[in-house]
Amino acid sequence: MKFDPASNIQDLLQFGEYGDVNPSITDSATYTFMQAKTMSDTFDGNTEGCFLYSRHWNPSNKYLADALAAMEGTEAAWVTASGMGAITSAILQLCNSGDHIVSSMTTYGGTFAFMQNYLPKFNISVSFVDITNLAEVEKAIKPNTKILYTETMTNPMLQISDVPELAKIANKHNIKLVIDNTFTPMMVAPALMGAHVVVHSMTKFINGKNDCVAGAICGTNEFINSLCDVNNGTAMLLGPSLDPLRSSSILKNMHTLHIRMKQHSKNAQFLAEKFKEIGLNVSYPGLKEHKGHETLKRIMNPEFGFGGMLAIDLITAERASQFMEMMEKEGVGYLAVSLGYFKTLFSNSGKSTSSEVPEELQHEMGMSEGLVRYSVGLDNDIERSYQKILKCLKELNII
Repeated sequence: MKFDPASNIQDLLQFGEYGDVNPSITDSATYTFMQAKTMSDTFDGNTEGCFLYSRHWNPSNKYLADALAAMEGTEAAWVTASGMGAITSAILQLCNSGDHIVSSMTTYGGTFAFMQNYLPKFNISVSFVDITNLAEVEKAIKPNTKILYTETMTNPMLQISDVPELAKIANKHNIKLVIDNTFTPMMVAPALMGAHVVVHSMTKFINGKNDCVAGAICGTNEFINSLCDVNNGTAMLLGPSLDPLRSSSILKNMHTLHIRMKQHSKNAQFLAEKFKEIGLNVSYPGLKEHKGHETLKRIMNPEFGFGGMLAIDLITAERASQFMEMMEKEGVGYLAVSLGYFKTLFSNSGKSTSSEVPEELQHEMGMSEGLVRYSVGLDNDIERSYQKILKCLKELNII
């Protein structure tokens, strides 16, 4: 039987306190106990189902965490106040001073900055590699390596990580494979292919409204419990707690995620094929020419398509800026960072979400200064949107 993340979410029975069809929102920072011993046991992590303090757990966050675990096929999950809160908490829980990480060279700029600039404070080193070169990945592993880190679909180059093969390498060397699945929720289930930890920025596709910032960590019961341990749990001690009101709204949005992902993918595939027809240098995993096309076909759930992200190369940053400004005026979407919104968003990655990556490294990974990254929206008439883009391309003599 195939893995069906949407049905897994639908099958959850999460009622409110009075039989509400939506789970009740628990608007409390702390929780009462009828017996002192139960409180002591909860501090020790021994009492399942009891809530202590909202930085530790609260019912609203638990409802959302259960839905995320159902979506990813993991035993448990933990929710945070941002995607970076999820990424940093997971990494710091797995690493100690003197440890080493092997990471994809192409990754979200905030993740790169954390690894390159912040982790050295803790004497944790990082080697950045071409994640599609499995020989290079394995060669970079050292005796003190603890994590192999990548994104299922990398930001912004849209490389595809071969999760099953990376899992084999990680297991061979007894290290943890941590996968950021932000670009590909429901499309790919990394944990079912051997990833040990899966992280998300729920700000993006999972929530889909760009009205909040949130993150998620999915993994085994043992790992999630270690994160929220009152004595040495990174998430518990650093405190990136998600507000229960936000948990409630994200949980509702998860029930439409499967519909949204299909439409994002449908629209992005349409634009990518049109861009290819008119001779633009376009990167989209749904095109057969894309280097990761066959890899993604092998690991994806085909029902959800090849995703809502694509990129075109306009060579120069100046040309990219003119084009994006004109697209915004024509009503194509918004010149803005982030992704997974119901409107199309576009940005020049080298000057925005990847600006933390030094220019020489941007060149090494093949990122053009004119790269325009699209998060394709839920447009009902994508042909209409394409005609607006085409008008901009022609007026700027790009085609």
